[in-house]
Amino acid sequence: MRNVDAVDARILLALDADPQATTVALADRLGLARNTVQSRLRRLEESGHLKEPSRRVDPAALGYPLLALITLSISQRVGEPTREGVLRIPEVVELLVTTGDADLLARVVARDTTDLHRITNHLLEVPGVVRSNTTIVLSELQPLSVRPLLRRHAGP
Repeated sequence: MRNVDAVDARILLALDADPQATTVALADRLGLARNTVQSRLRRLEESGHLKEPSRRVDPAALGYPLLALITLSISQRVGEPTREGVLRIPEVVELLVTTGDADLLARVVARDTTDLHRITNHLLEVPGVVRSNTTIVLSELQPLSVRPLLRRHAGP
């Protein structure tokens, strides 16, 4: 898997600024050939460097305004089936393997605290989940953004 180079970063910054831009519009804006932009975008998508558009959807718009971070301690003997069981819960929108006191960190969305309680109980029913610890996010000060890294990578 090839890393993102400066030209890729410029394309991604332009796409971030205008997600609806056509390949031709991106090429014109960046002074690149249309085929160059098209092939690089295809490569970025195929390599997994360019994530799916659903990551841009705000869960609150779907009726899930509450965000919680839930750490899960799991039985190491169960491992992969436990991770698969957790991922079958639609409100788990992100799952990370971690070090430290817990094994997994789940980003979970819920309608309200009652719904979060239901989801937490559902997580605890997954075979292999031993313990959970929930933190409710009060405010998202800086949503995930790689724009500053892209700017640095794109160069002057």
